[in-house]
Amino acid sequence: MPHWDFRLANDHRFGSSKAVRLSINRRPRRGRFPLQSRVMDGSPRILIVRLTAIGDVIHGLPVLCALRAAMPEAFLGWVVEGGAGNLLEGHPALDALVRVPRRWLKSPRAVWRLRRELRPLQFDTTIDLQCLTKSALAARLSGARRRIGKAGEDGRELSRWFHNELVAPGGNHVIEHYLGMLRPLGIESPTVRFDLAERATDGHVVDQFLRGQNFARGRFAILNPGAGWPSKIWPAERYGVLAKRLETAYGLRSVAVWGTAEELPMAERIVATGGGSARLAPATSMTELAALCRRAAIFVGSDTGPMHLAVAVETPTISLHGPSDGEWCGAYGPANVRLQSPISVSTSFKRRRTDDGAMRAIDVETVAAACDRLLSSSPKRQCG
Repeated sequence: MPHWDFRLANDHRFGSSKAVRLSINRRPRRGRFPLQSRVMDGSPRILIVRLTAIGDVIHGLPVLCALRAAMPEAFLGWVVEGGAGNLLEGHPALDALVRVPRRWLKSPRAVWRLRRELRPLQFDTTIDLQCLTKSALAARLSGARRRIGKAGEDGRELSRWFHNELVAPGGNHVIEHYLGMLRPLGIESPTVRFDLAERATDGHVVDQFLRGQNFARGRFAILNPGAGWPSKIWPAERYGVLAKRLETAYGLRSVAVWGTAEELPMAERIVATGGGSARLAPATSMTELAALCRRAAIFVGSDTGPMHLAVAVETPTISLHGPSDGEWCGAYGPANVRLQSPISVSTSFKRRRTDDGAMRAIDVETVAAACDRLLSSSPKRQCG
């Protein structure tokens, strides 16, 4: 079995590069010509800034796709921090990817290098989806004359001082909120698309694992017990009970995935309590996890990057929410289910540090009923 290197948003191994790096994507386009010529061709040159984290970068992908659909000849770039850029590498809608190391703002050299990489690309417009001081500064360093940010309390820290065009995006879900940033460009209510392509090497590795476990495509579930906050974690033994239910009702065995050393025991606990209905996933990269999700019948997990990744590759998804607001950041779209436990604390800081009581209030029966709903309503994933 090959060794997979799994690195999630909360894994210190994920994105260890110390350098500012520019990648130019040789995207097929009408009338291909060199980058230097494209700088002067008069097409819009737009830079997206969403530095972290994995889930939020995924939420920004519909902005990229909407820009490409509305402006086929535009030059589109993205500034991203750390390993979150792995998902953006080679995206068909993206022309340039600028990757900065974590904590780059604390290094004058890294700040200067970011400016040095951005300025030759001659962006005329930036869209700051994050609106923190560091993301607004990255937009300012690009030299773009039009810098779109958020008004009011959505423009956090010093971001409003760096931007010169402020909007109130609105939206019930973070994806809709981000898409609202496009209104100044005349883009209204675009279709939500992610367009994450699969790399052949990732598909090969995943298919090799599935063959070794005798899992057929579309005939297994993914259970993801990890989360960035301890208060977001649903008990691993409940995933184990759910795994047994899925095999009994649908003949679906489960794959317990994990990212960090702290998450591995949770995945192992699922296997131990699953009565033979669950298998432990090997370590995977984020793009390999995407390939695994594409082949799954269903994904169950809390509010974390892998859950949003499953949504992006169109895997029927159930997201579990205790301290986070499922309406705002849950599994997006009518094909998915968001299960919400009552939120008992008000601020993000307090929700992060509360206990897991809200997650424990979600029982196995509720999650199993949501699985029944998705598995019975998705023709591509029906099992019998």
